[in-house]
Amino acid sequence: MNKKLAAYQRGHHGESLAALWLRLKGYRILARRLKTHAGEIDLVALPPFGPVCFIEVKARASHEAAMLSVGQGQRSRIARAAGHYLAARPDLQKRGARFDIIAVAPGRWPRHHADAWRTDDL
Repeated sequence: MNKKLAAYQRGHHGESLAALWLRLKGYRILARRLKTHAGEIDLVALPPFGPVCFIEVKARASHEAAMLSVGQGQRSRIARAAGHYLAARPDLQKRGARFDIIAVAPGRWPRHHADAWRTDDL
């Protein structure tokens, strides 16, 4: 299997694991692999209370490596894509937005980093 296909499969598996993890925590998954004009968002989820969560899932060798792999450019792109998503959904827009990262590492439980960054940090 080539490296690109292996990375795709690892990412897809990580996203499925992250979605399951969120469901177990009471979140409702609104979208997976959401594509907008600004870019793609791995997961959009609604917690029992609070803002709409736009979640980047990273599968890496360690949780720390996963967290470090989400750079400024990617954060800006996700924030723009989230803006497009919410603009089309006024009912969700009033709940606000939050940007999370779920780090997936082999042999470990996923680690959910809620409110990993804010748009005013960009």
